[in-house]
Amino acid sequence: MVIKPSFGRRAFQVSNLTFLAFISFLCLMPIIHILAISFSSGSAAAAGKVALWPVEFTTAAYDNVFGKPEYIRAFGISIQRVVVGTALSMLLTIVTAYPLSKDRNTFRLRTVYAWIFVFTILFNGGLIPTYLTIKSLGLIDSLGALVFPMAINVFNVILLLNFYRNLPKELEDASRIDGAGHFSTLWKIYVPLSLPALATTGLFTMVGHWNSWFDGMLYMNHPENYPLQTFLQTIIIKMDFRFLKSENVELMLQLSDRTSRAAQIFVAAFPILIVYPFLQRFFIKGIVMGSVKE
Repeated sequence: MVIKPSFGRRAFQVSNLTFLAFISFLCLMPIIHILAISFSSGSAAAAGKVALWPVEFTTAAYDNVFGKPEYIRAFGISIQRVVVGTALSMLLTIVTAYPLSKDRNTFRLRTVYAWIFVFTILFNGGLIPTYLTIKSLGLIDSLGALVFPMAINVFNVILLLNFYRNLPKELEDASRIDGAGHFSTLWKIYVPLSLPALATTGLFTMVGHWNSWFDGMLYMNHPENYPLQTFLQTIIIKMDFRFLKSENVELMLQLSDRTSRAAQIFVAAFPILIVYPFLQRFFIKGIVMGSVKE
């Protein structure tokens, strides 16, 4: 016998879906507005004529971003930075969080090392000592200057070690009985079960590398070594035309500050928008359900 939902139940579902659709539309409106501005002429955007649809449609802002080899090179540097930086950061985060997740009986100096890491959150050497360190290592004007200072994030380590603590102790005991050591236990048991946490920390790391611009300005002496965000900040935000060629000046005259900023937002957000749907499924996936049977 099939029980049909009551009128009140159907009314609640309809009102709930309508409310959620309205909230979703409110969240999408700023994105649609910025997209419309990026495809509008500079004069229309400056006059405030653009709402949710482009006015005097033009791709000048995106031609400015993608139409020159300088931008393509900067885009490639950012891609390299994200790939290398995320891989290195995740490796160091995993091998750091695992021992710190153990109790004092297994790792006696765990508390000491944990406080050392926490100390780095509260205090750091400062900008000048950091720059001098990077310079003394010969990393100026290299990819290493963008990757190594952000190689490990203590906040991500704390997230991952707390995740490891919540895993059933019986998993590690079973692996020890089977003769597995710490490395085998980590890579064959802990890492596969921690994919949701790794996806979250990995996404944080990717976004951090992709959005970072100040370190490129600090450690790169030549514009051809700038990552994307630094190059866009130099050319578009500051409107610094020293690095532009003469044939690009006419294109810049078609732009306004609003259209340039709108195009920058989408250029910066597009790779993350592509990656995020693939990581989203890990956020809601069960972590250890069914891992241990009684």
